[in-house]
Amino acid sequence: MPLDPALRDRLVAAVAENFDAQIAHTQALMRFPSTRGEEQAIQDFVFRTFRERGYAMDRFAMDRDQIESHPGGARFSPEHSEAPIVVGIHRPREERGRSLILQAHVDVVPPGPADLWTHPPFEPVVEGDWLYGRGGADMKAGHAANLFALDALRRIGLQPAATVTLQSVVEEESTGNGALMTHLRGYRADAVLIPEPEEEMLVRANTGVLWFRVEVRGRPVHVREMGTGANAIDAAYRVIGALRDLEARWNADKAGRPHFEGEAHPINLNIGRIEGGDWASSVPAWCRIDCRIAIYPGTSAAEAAREIEAAVQAFARDDAFLSNSPPSVSFHGFFAEGYVLDEGSEAEGVLGRAHAAATGSALKSFMTAGYLDTRVHALYDRVPALCYGPKSENIHGFDERVSLASLQRITTAMAMFVAEWCGTEAV
Repeated sequence: MPLDPALRDRLVAAVAENFDAQIAHTQALMRFPSTRGEEQAIQDFVFRTFRERGYAMDRFAMDRDQIESHPGGARFSPEHSEAPIVVGIHRPREERGRSLILQAHVDVVPPGPADLWTHPPFEPVVEGDWLYGRGGADMKAGHAANLFALDALRRIGLQPAATVTLQSVVEEESTGNGALMTHLRGYRADAVLIPEPEEEMLVRANTGVLWFRVEVRGRPVHVREMGTGANAIDAAYRVIGALRDLEARWNADKAGRPHFEGEAHPINLNIGRIEGGDWASSVPAWCRIDCRIAIYPGTSAAEAAREIEAAVQAFARDDAFLSNSPPSVSFHGFFAEGYVLDEGSEAEGVLGRAHAAATGSALKSFMTAGYLDTRVHALYDRVPALCYGPKSENIHGFDERVSLASLQRITTAMAMFVAEWCGTEAV
């Protein structure tokens, strides 16, 4: 049943009174340059933070065989993180409420050239309502909110009357294998909440994502005789054109797909990296492109991968050079399917009431065309997986920032959600 108004008011006050500490904790997380493969130090910090609050602790590595044999698992590459997953578990004195997983990731995307940032990317700065720095919005503010929503209950002498599992994962920006490993480890709950930066809205539908690499071999000669050779970089650009045709076909297939047919361009192909050649005066003998593409919910990652391979092969057959030197396609990162969050769950109703009480407005939902770890819980646990978080700007870009006023509202809503969903008991 809905929270007592007096309890809501006490939670509003508890979050507000501790919000300076929450900002400081968020900044502490942001100071760790936790790009892919460099998350060990921040996970040690998270482990200590959870343990200091008295949570039962679990820290474990990813099991490559288990992950790669799972349909939602991504293949490992040399760049795959070896940092551990950290889990803190609150157990009530008496299990009377509904259990909950609160999850966040600590890995961040590379900052790019530092001179294009107003402030150094890993030195968080507050200016007005905005907290600036790489990873602040995506998603260290949400990581801290998970912890401080529970802290708000403690400040008023309460704790959840159900098991709450705090999960701190890696590989969210590359494979999703960290969240999948918590599933394979056996962690389950009646609902999941992941506070990604989602503009104070609930994600209703989410695309799947595939990462793949295309490698092209050329025929090197001196540039004075380049007509007798074959330029691998030029050939790679021709392959990109074929991939753009595939992207256009997939976008044209949006008709009749709820949550997607009204979008101008729901399927996005990104050519994220290109490298090739060895010498400016030699026709390049090799070129590699790393790509990312979205897929609709209901499309399997394996099916989409076959279509990508077939599109590249079909183009190569009609290309004068590539027909004799076909490109190779490999999948080395995200191999994740999308999902649609069914409407009408009790968890969504509880979040809607909490959001309205914290913000004064009704909870809206939307489709987002990026990867989210909620896919693990939606597809494989079959529980309500709620992705909902603060307003932000420039995620994955320069001068990434998160709104502090929004973060305080979201943390308040999360505290109310935990109190109603899990129930409460005295500490």
